[in-house]
Amino acid sequence: MAARTALTAIRAVALAVVLLNLVGAARAEPPALTKEQAEAQAAYDKALADFKAILAQRRAQIDAKKKLPNLPGQAVYLARIKVISTYKDLTDALPERIGRPNKFGVPPAYFDADIEPLIEEYAALFKIMQAPPANAQVSQTPFEDVARLGTAIARAKGLDAKTAEVAGRISLGIFFAETNGNQNIGNARSNTYKGSLQTGTSEDRSGRRKWAAIKPKVAALDPELAARDDKEEARVGKGDQRYNHWTAVRNGLMNAHADLFAQLPEIMQMLPNEIDQMKVFQLIQLIPGPTREALRSGNFEAYRITSPKIMGYLRNNSIFTFGKVDRARKSATFREILDAMWLFDSKFEKARAKFTEIKAAQR
Repeated sequence: MAARTALTAIRAVALAVVLLNLVGAARAEPPALTKEQAEAQAAYDKALADFKAILAQRRAQIDAKKKLPNLPGQAVYLARIKVISTYKDLTDALPERIGRPNKFGVPPAYFDADIEPLIEEYAALFKIMQAPPANAQVSQTPFEDVARLGTAIARAKGLDAKTAEVAGRISLGIFFAETNGNQNIGNARSNTYKGSLQTGTSEDRSGRRKWAAIKPKVAALDPELAARDDKEEARVGKGDQRYNHWTAVRNGLMNAHADLFAQLPEIMQMLPNEIDQMKVFQLIQLIPGPTREALRSGNFEAYRITSPKIMGYLRNNSIFTFGKVDRARKSATFREILDAMWLFDSKFEKARAKFTEIKAAQR
């Protein structure tokens, strides 16, 4: 009797263990995906595979020294955009997929940190594809030049020395936003925009004319800078001024930003955050008309963009670009636009750090 009881107890324990294992296995099974979630996962998987494929294709072409297609960076860029967009759609559908922070400062809902090496390869390919031409005229002090020119232009526009320094910092921000701090580069996505501030030929000419008009004031305030300018003008001669770092930056700032420097005191009061200030001047590059209208409105942050055309310009420049929710927006206030410019944040932080470094060296 005792033996039978013991055997029954053993069987009961064994059965309990089996049941516990079955329950554990059931709990370990991920829940079935909904149709929407499965589609989002499939879209991301395809976008990631396509991104890897175009990276590998461009790398093979470059390593084999094959002729690249016209605008060789465009397909690579669009593949990267698709990866970020589909990942945002995936994390919208499956919030648990939002992972750890990444080295690029992209919000984790938009970017899986596991693919950081792919973005590093992306940057390496672009560095090759849009390297400066052989005849580009470099500066040994590219960052100092940008800050110095921005400051000098702002002084000539009537700002005091302290406020003019803010224009120098903002000018560095534009340089980093346009080229990530690389001078004289080409453009793997455009046959129009080139050089240190990524200007077209008409913009470059416009900036050059405006500089000629203001140069006497600059010379009176900073004769040494005017002498450097004469030297760079002689150096570039009849060549493309977009491929001389000094003249490219000078002309780019004069074309798009110089007039707005005069409004810096009001902009600084309205937007005390230094990164926001840089974003305003970057928007002058992207959507100049609406940005100026918003500044004149008396309530910049609340001013709303409703034009489909302008919203399209923003999307073409990585603002409201990623994911179905962002792309479905039909309007946005400038506060929402500034917040959506998160892809520029790391560039502007680099510019701010570089400006602090320059000022410390000067002291």
